Amino acid sequence: MSRKSVVILGAGGKMGARAAARLRASQDYLAVLCESDPAKRKALQDAGHRVEETDVAVRRADFVIVAVPDAVIGRVCRQIVPGMKTGACLIMLDAAAAYIGEIPERDDITQMIVHPCHPPFFTEQPTPEARQDYFGGVAAQDILSALVSGEESMFALGVELAKIIYAPVRQAYRVTVDQFALLEPAMAEIIVATAARWMKEALEEAVAQGVPRPAAEAFLAGHARIALAIVFGAEPSPFSDAALKAIEWGFAHYIRPEWRQIFQSEHLKRAIEEILHGGHE
Repeated sequence: MSRKSVVILGAGGKMGARAAARLRASQDYLAVLCESDPAKRKALQDAGHRVEETDVAVRRADFVIVAVPDAVIGRVCRQIVPGMKTGACLIMLDAAAAYIGEIPERDDITQMIVHPCHPPFFTEQPTPEARQDYFGGVAAQDILSALVSGEESMFALGVELAKIIYAPVRQAYRVTVDQFALLEPAMAEIIVATAARWMKEALEEAVAQGVPRPAAEAFLAGHARIALAIVFGAEPSPFSDAALKAIEWGFAHYIRPEWRQIFQSEHLKRAIEEILHGGHE
């Protein structure tokens, strides 16, 4: 049985390099590296890797993984999709471009999205190395996938390919493209990552007001852990009455009442346009 050809666009980037390393170790796939950035292309070549021209590689590929920055996924796909062979599969690693309709349609190929959930907190990992792995690749994680268009059979093969790239994988969840966008960027980035940055800025403000940094860091780390454990059910003990009042006061004074609008399609699409393109294509 011949190996499936997998073209990795952006093979010199972090995610492209991770995917390439996993696929080179597989007996089922032939990884074909493509990189448009001259410096990254040279680095790949200096490391002994063969780098092929994108237009030539894409025409032969069974799978094309678009491991490029989110802001250029739409532009890259508009360049490569017309040249893909019939029956091939386009794999995007982010949902934003597909959600706002930037991916050209073809009824004779499969288009899909895959993305890691990353190792969750409050989950036991078997080794010290896994416990220190926040991205995934050593620690077990789940992944998400969505079929944009095309064949179910090819989509299933794409999910199996993703399991190799993101291994070790515990569970592969399937969602729709719209649901994907609700999870990222809406939930995971616009809300959760923003909250994480807000926590860091609160720490810096306390330090600026004279609190010794080690004390502030220790206090924040412990309180963030127990707060997350209580909110997400890992810790059965509730917040104290005073803490509950402080949370309600914080919501009332510092969280805008209309924050849930980001989960409405009109607002989310406008936000994605601004995030990817500054409001312009």
